[in-house]
Amino acid sequence: MHQYHKIGLLAAMALTATVTVFGQRAGADGANLIKADSYCRYVKELASDDLKGRMPFTDGETRTIAYLEKQFKDLDLLPGNKGSYVQQVPMVAITCDPQERMTINAPDNSFSLDGFKDYVLWTRRTDANIDVQNEELVFAGFGITAPEFKHDDYAGLDVKDKIVVVLVNDPGFYDPKQFKGKTMTYYGRWTYKYDEAARHGAKGCLIIHDTAPAAYGFGVVQNSWKTTKLYLDSRGKESYKCAFEGWLSMPGAEKLLQATGTNYQTLLKAALRPGFKPIPMGLRASTGLKVTPVYKTSKNVAAMIRGAWRPEECVIYSAHWDHFGISKPNAKGDSIYNGAVDNASGTAALLELAKAFKESKSRPARSILFLAVTAEEQGLWGSAYYAEKPIFAKEKTVADINMDMLYPYGKTKDIGLVGYGQSELEDLLQDEAESQGRYVAPEADPSKGMYFRSDHFNFAKIGIPALYIESGIDLVGKGKESGRKLHEEFNSKRYHTPDDQYDAATWDVSGTVQDLQLLYKVGYRLSSTTNLWPQWKPRSEFRAVREKYMKP
Repeated sequence: MHQYHKIGLLAAMALTATVTVFGQRAGADGANLIKADSYCRYVKELASDDLKGRMPFTDGETRTIAYLEKQFKDLDLLPGNKGSYVQQVPMVAITCDPQERMTINAPDNSFSLDGFKDYVLWTRRTDANIDVQNEELVFAGFGITAPEFKHDDYAGLDVKDKIVVVLVNDPGFYDPKQFKGKTMTYYGRWTYKYDEAARHGAKGCLIIHDTAPAAYGFGVVQNSWKTTKLYLDSRGKESYKCAFEGWLSMPGAEKLLQATGTNYQTLLKAALRPGFKPIPMGLRASTGLKVTPVYKTSKNVAAMIRGAWRPEECVIYSAHWDHFGISKPNAKGDSIYNGAVDNASGTAALLELAKAFKESKSRPARSILFLAVTAEEQGLWGSAYYAEKPIFAKEKTVADINMDMLYPYGKTKDIGLVGYGQSELEDLLQDEAESQGRYVAPEADPSKGMYFRSDHFNFAKIGIPALYIESGIDLVGKGKESGRKLHEEFNSKRYHTPDDQYDAATWDVSGTVQDLQLLYKVGYRLSSTTNLWPQWKPRSEFRAVREKYMKP
């Protein structure tokens, strides 16, 4: 490991109190260049009807990419990707038509589960037809292999060509002594469970839905019935994927379990016991899926400021530019999903930060990459592609700072932190928040696993420390309850609807400006202090990934 990797974060933070870069105290000038009027102008333009809801593969994408390129050029930032502002993201749109029934063969009888009601299926394969004939079902607990928690649901189990049935979330949701208690780990995410089943050669993977540990109702899952999903185009670098993935509703799962002489609560208790062993269910399933793939290309947009001393090292600011385009109209007949908060706010923040860094008198020692990624709403695919094909090597990338949904409700005493306890970046955030007279507040409900639901997660997966903040709720002069109600009101009434629009008359972005000034200072310290390499904390599931390739 390089000598400057070995210096601890606290020591490096102490150094930044006195370090001087090209005659300027680190971060002293640029934060004050962040302004409400320019930020609002960016939001207004990104959330305008002219960009048609910013949906990938539409005219809305073409217009959005052109707008972002122009803004970065006008700011005189360098192209971020080998002379281009664009990174092509090859993708495939898979339309899946599963059969309406799944036949279950038990030792004494057979019965059917109803599609949509009892189960929802899809596939990441591009085969024209997927045929599942009388395949064995196996209950594999939570479907988790986690050495750091001494937990392996697949120990001694051969699931090749079998269908794995698993529980949602991780054991900590039910037992605070296991994993990280109520704080969901990556192992609790449904995406992990499908990937882990595939790593073990399973034919399929079905997750039993339970509303509390899933953090959403089965109706959310049903939105994936017979729809089109986007994925990265894996042609030429194919890896094994399950023939199908999906969910069982609780009533559907109980039908299965009743046929085995058990029930959900009994299996849950068994899966939580130390030394749990997978359980053959004595059932076999038959069904099928018709698949129609269409290959397309979307785009990430990347611009940069080249570092003065260590240009090969990089700090990334990221935000997703995409939203849902034109779809189901609201009560007023408006069908354009403008996505002002989600995520014109974060993309505008990216531009505003780029403007501040460029106008600052202090040039950073390391390069700064401003990355606007595509297809977050479809599965975090733009950032996933960047993680596969990084512009800056992961070994040279210090951190990612991600911005997604900045609420326009005024100044707050707090700054929200998603993924509390993951990395030393939060210590740096706390230090800078205190300089503003503010405090860092961990997310209210870590059991929802929000740390795994935005683009920073793909950086974390490859070991790059990733910081994800959310707007605070402790409103100055109004308190936490007022802020909480505003957030809940947005999430229940405007989130992912045409009503998520910019409104100059009601938006108060003073708190957003405050948050961006904070993120500027964090990024400046990371980019201008070359002995500062924040680490994952000991209990982070991403620590081992980073340590493996950062060893000397």
